[in-house]
Amino acid sequence: MIARRAVLAGLGSLALSALVAAPGALAQSYPTRPVQLIVPWAAGGGSDTVARIIAAGLEKELGQPVNVVNRTGGNGMTGHSAIATATPDGYTLGLATSEIASYKVLGLGDITPESFDLISRVTTIPAGITVKADGPYKTAQDVLDALKKAKKDELSASGTGTGGAWHLAVAGLNKALGLPADHVKYVPSQGGAPALNELAAGGLSFLAVSPIEAKALAEGGRVKVLAVMDTKRLSSFPDVPTLKEATGLDWTFVNWFGLVLPKGVPADIRAKLIEACAKAHARPEVQDALKARGITPVWETPEEFKEFAMNFSKMATELLTDLGLAKQ
Repeated sequence: MIARRAVLAGLGSLALSALVAAPGALAQSYPTRPVQLIVPWAAGGGSDTVARIIAAGLEKELGQPVNVVNRTGGNGMTGHSAIATATPDGYTLGLATSEIASYKVLGLGDITPESFDLISRVTTIPAGITVKADGPYKTAQDVLDALKKAKKDELSASGTGTGGAWHLAVAGLNKALGLPADHVKYVPSQGGAPALNELAAGGLSFLAVSPIEAKALAEGGRVKVLAVMDTKRLSSFPDVPTLKEATGLDWTFVNWFGLVLPKGVPADIRAKLIEACAKAHARPEVQDALKARGITPVWETPEEFKEFAMNFSKMATELLTDLGLAKQ
């Protein structure tokens, strides 16, 4: 009987040891199958392009396929929810966009930056003041002067849906000039492309959109980017000044994409995945592919991303409240 008890005790100790060692063993073997990278927006868009560039680099670091999965719908809520609620096993990560700072405020859902384990922003894309090439505005200062002289709703802008990133850029520009956030009539659109076509046709006063989106029409002589809302010029638009250089106005607005995980990924697997993501982002071919498209690569620590997201959310909430769009 004593011998039998000793054997059972020994088996129990072995089982306990196996349980304790299991997480480390899992991390050593991870990943053993393909990883999915969820994008909350349609294929062919800016976030999808960034995701596919990073996925190609991440495959080389992980030694497994990284499949980009587009989960669209609900103004990005569907995909962001899919990321937040995915099994936290390290086999699902997502490319979150700045809309996560606005969903709850707009009453569209409960998703916030706190719904995720934030890894790092991977790119930044500033807004650019863009006008019709043969229109009345030749400089960014011309646009600001017109804004200050105009009555409410006399001038119009667009670039995204109501409450979207480029709407916030316009609202912040208004406030920086001492005007109400909703001074400009904002015409919602399905994105930068239709807004740019409307601008080129003379249907809008100006846009605050990504200069990258405007590049084709700018090169075709139909629109002109007058200034970028960032602290430095874009490498793809070296002759376009920052807003502060052009006008002295110290207002910046930079949209962003970031890698995130569902909360609860085991610490050792999380650490291995974050290291792989950092190395993938730093690969020369990834950096070159992003820069070739006029996208500024960014990498930071999870703590830095968390602090940034909190500040961005605060700014977005204030602007949405000033616009009368906040639901809670």
